[in-house]
Amino acid sequence: MTRTVVITGASAGIGRAVAQLYGRRGARVALLARGEAGLRGAARDVEDAGGTALALPTDVADHAALETAADRVEAELGPIDVWINVAFASVFAPFTEISPEEFKRVTEVCYLGFVYGTMAALARMKRRGHGTIVQVGSALGERSIPLQSAYCGAKHAINGFTESVRCELLHDGSGVNITVAQMPAVNTPQFSWVLSRLPRHPQPVPPIYQPQLVARAVLHAADHPRRKQRWVGASTAATLLAQKLAAPLLDRYLARTGYESQQTGERAPGEGPYNLWQPLDDRPGSDHGARGVFDDSSHVHGPQIWAARHAGLVAGAATALGMAGAGVLAARRR
Repeated sequence: MTRTVVITGASAGIGRAVAQLYGRRGARVALLARGEAGLRGAARDVEDAGGTALALPTDVADHAALETAADRVEAELGPIDVWINVAFASVFAPFTEISPEEFKRVTEVCYLGFVYGTMAALARMKRRGHGTIVQVGSALGERSIPLQSAYCGAKHAINGFTESVRCELLHDGSGVNITVAQMPAVNTPQFSWVLSRLPRHPQPVPPIYQPQLVARAVLHAADHPRRKQRWVGASTAATLLAQKLAAPLLDRYLARTGYESQQTGERAPGEGPYNLWQPLDDRPGSDHGARGVFDDSSHVHGPQIWAARHAGLVAGAATALGMAGAGVLAARRR
């Protein structure tokens, strides 16, 4: 069945990679983001892969704009089956060096953008009794790190409101599902256009994964949305387990390592161009694509991601191995 899919933050990074995969499925894909050059590139990706694209320049921090975009999607592509919230903004700086306006803007994009997207999706899905919403979250929504207080706070908030909405849908016996895919560090272009006050170029905390790899986990979450959340990547699983078992020790560890691990060795030339207020892919020739500048240090394969997408196969193999092991032990006893 051909699906109608909405992706926010679709012009680059994870959103762009997710759009490419849905294009290969022949889906009808609505692409929402601010940068028009990035949106045009994403639309080409979808259509070249065999899908149908609708590019809608939209600021997710504007609820009315999201509602207007959702109306256009349903008018031009049909009823929305899947809504994926991905849009991202951040400031890399100590909390005391972030202005109130900057903190508010990150919160509006990274948190309220997800809230408004979920509102727009539910307003249409709930009356039809079916649909799926995927929140692209982060390990940093469970375990915060220094220098990203606004982003981490927003990702924590996404978990809180999504959990509440999930309970309400379960109470109502709704056929609409909502789930969260918790991401590891990903090689996206955002680290080249984020507002940074660090002395060196910002980077994701290693290990770093390619967006095309984690995008497959997002599609898997959309295909199997009854699960509350999915941990994408071994580093996400390790981080969240460590947070549950030894959060105070992690505080001290990150206080020692969190500054260095988020910067390369390259000196930053002061505050360069950044996209907090205006997109940097709003001019012809400024499409940044899905990947960032960390190709050489990014993973293209992830055993944990593969295992999460093939849970039934893994469980079957584990059962078979267990039975084989039991048979060996029984034979030895005999």
